[in-house]
Amino acid sequence: MTDDPACAQLGIWMTSALVVGSIIGSGIFMLPVSLAPLGINAVAGWVVSGVGALAISFALARVSRDGAGIQAYIEQAFGPTIGYLVTFSFWCSDWAANAALAIATASAIAWLDPTLQTIAFIVPVAIANVVIVALVNSRGARTAGGLSVITVLIKILPLLAVIAAATRRGAAAQTPRHLSGMPLGFGGLGSAVALTLFALTGFENATAPVDKVRDPGRTIPLALLGGTLFVVVLYLASSSGVMLILSEQEIIGSASPFADAIAKLWGNAAAFLAIGAIAVAAFGALNGMMLATGELGYSMALRGDLPRAFARTRGASTPVAAQWLSAVLTSLLILANTTRTTAGLFTFVILLSTASVLVLYSVASLAAWKGARLSQRAIVAVALAFSLFALWGVGAEADAWGLVLLAMGLALRAGMRRLHSAGNANTGAIEHLPQVYAKAPSSATGRLGE
Repeated sequence: MTDDPACAQLGIWMTSALVVGSIIGSGIFMLPVSLAPLGINAVAGWVVSGVGALAISFALARVSRDGAGIQAYIEQAFGPTIGYLVTFSFWCSDWAANAALAIATASAIAWLDPTLQTIAFIVPVAIANVVIVALVNSRGARTAGGLSVITVLIKILPLLAVIAAATRRGAAAQTPRHLSGMPLGFGGLGSAVALTLFALTGFENATAPVDKVRDPGRTIPLALLGGTLFVVVLYLASSSGVMLILSEQEIIGSASPFADAIAKLWGNAAAFLAIGAIAVAAFGALNGMMLATGELGYSMALRGDLPRAFARTRGASTPVAAQWLSAVLTSLLILANTTRTTAGLFTFVILLSTASVLVLYSVASLAAWKGARLSQRAIVAVALAFSLFALWGVGAEADAWGLVLLAMGLALRAGMRRLHSAGNANTGAIEHLPQVYAKAPSSATGRLGE
């Protein structure tokens, strides 16, 4: 194994693939099931969420240029307690998103045989995918980054196929018949924004790695803004295409709406190929999420906010224990919701994940406000306003569970601090923090293209 730290870091292509790969697969292939009843509100929701996601990406890019991990940035702006709560909420969001992605992967496989489209099949297959991805990530950030590049090239294919299918059918003429009759309204738009925002989350994972991004001052902003813009355009066109090709009833009853939309024009052979790409998409996004979740747990453990066992690494600073903690929590979340239908299970998990990540978006926007010029503050203000609107849109149940998770996080931190104080006064593993936390690294000069 090489001793050169730069060789173990993520360059521009792998970081961009982490952004795009974490977004695509984060709900898009199952999302039409939840969006179909909202009708035109769903289309409007994509536009609003796209603008909001780009504004949030800008805010994150402003505060995450040093490659130190998101917890370090928030600590600098608001202190260690807020830094911990934001990181803990981000961590919870990611392992909740892991559950949604694992469910989406299993649902894509179940499409191949209608008899498999049951909770009894989907739940164990979803957990098996979590275990496989945890094994991949145990080999290090570069291995996970390489897998992200490969899966991104595959996962965009069904999205492009649906756009082509909608264009070829002239589906726009069928809009009144295919879309739900729900009128455009504030309530419907709020629900649509909450759901579509989940499909656009994932770009924040580029801020999670601790000292694992090469030339972070250039790489992270480019990957965040460029990757997010690419996916926003792709999602708006492809998701709207599904809703124009299939009726509301067809979408709600579908285990894989994108595959069914493709099958309607090109037949089952094309749909089978699309299913393979959809499964790869969800699997690839799960890979990126698992990487970020492990890094977040590692960051908290370094400070003593989680048990120090989760700060242990091997190889190129790979936090294997923290990654497996995420795998266990994800599996428990899947098992805890086996009484819901597939659509209900998926919707609940994505709303919980969205409510949790909105804490990060809101606080990061406030951090970005500091030191920003007037023109930059206008964009940051959009990010903050959008985050608060989406927090309302996810609904009372998801918000309540998000508050419960934060309360649990505070209790966990208090317990860990008391434990450390009893064992060794005034030590919280801070002495073990990587050098990057002590001062911002100078610009790296290594290669950018790997």
